[in-house]
Amino acid sequence: MKPSSPEASRRLSKVRQKGTSAEVELRRALHRLGLRYRLHVPLIVRPRRVADIVFPTARVAVFVDGCFWHGCPLHATWPKNNAEFWRFKIEANRARDADTDARLLALGWHVIRVWEHEAVAEAAARIKHEVSQRLGTARPGPNEHHHHL
Repeated sequence: MKPSSPEASRRLSKVRQKGTSAEVELRRALHRLGLRYRLHVPLIVRPRRVADIVFPTARVAVFVDGCFWHGCPLHATWPKNNAEFWRFKIEANRARDADTDARLLALGWHVIRVWEHEAVAEAAARIKHEVSQRLGTARPGPNEHHHHL
């Protein structure tokens, strides 16, 4: 299977895999929340799997998924031209995402997937909460109390 035209092929080759605007905005929001992270870290060598944002100590891996490329349930569009190619490509991405999640979980990582359409502040808060939980630094909210054994 291949793209439907040389122009489609050119477009595909120009798609940014790293540093998308959604990812950059999320990184800025995480930084403002006081979180420090590493970028584009290969967490699995074979098959190669690279997380967009990584919190190594907390073992939290964040992937920022584009709505088109990863088949977002809210915004997925299924092109009519060369429909079989695109369905195969997007379904393969979704299968790879599920495989990546399962492999990382088996290695003790927590995976957070953020859709490009998600509100940045909400995604950043979700990530901060998980990182804090895994580092044991979460503070109870006004209606929560720590219980000691």
